[in-house]
Amino acid sequence: MRVVDEIGLKKTLKFVLYSFLQIIYRLCFLPPLRKIFLTLSGAKIGKHSILMNVNFFNWHHRGPTGLKVGNECFIGDETLIDLYDNVTLENQVTIAQRVTILTHTNVGYKDHPLQKYFPKSSKPVTFKSGCVIAASSTILPGITIGKQAFVAAGSVVTKDVPNNTLVAGVPARFVRKIK
Repeated sequence: MRVVDEIGLKKTLKFVLYSFLQIIYRLCFLPPLRKIFLTLSGAKIGKHSILMNVNFFNWHHRGPTGLKVGNECFIGDETLIDLYDNVTLENQVTIAQRVTILTHTNVGYKDHPLQKYFPKSSKPVTFKSGCVIAASSTILPGITIGKQAFVAAGSVVTKDVPNNTLVAGVPARFVRKIK
């Protein structure tokens, strides 16, 4: 099998185990159950935080231990979080519906012709206190969203967002200061 040849038996078995854990997570249909399951799996989730129907992928890399959610955070339905690297939400972060948070880039197998131009890489994503990410936005690997910053709906964030700033568009650009 190509996958076992590429990543090895140990990583393949880890993938299977974490795939099973994802099935259990999906059965936790209420936000409090999801929070308990993720906490027991190693995630750090603060008081009064709510995770709606959030989807995770690449659990077999960093896993739930790579997820840190502060107090009073909200993550909306159908948000997709890449746990290849760490994802940190400080206190009072709001992430609306259908947001995609990416922590890695990989074009495919080691012998893929584009690997030499786009080598596999990963970088953590951080959301500072009080920031808001509106619906259907995409956050790329290595991005930090500043304190009380606002990312408008449908934006693709390719650069760090300063504190107290509204950004919008594809790619997201400065719109105005907040305050």
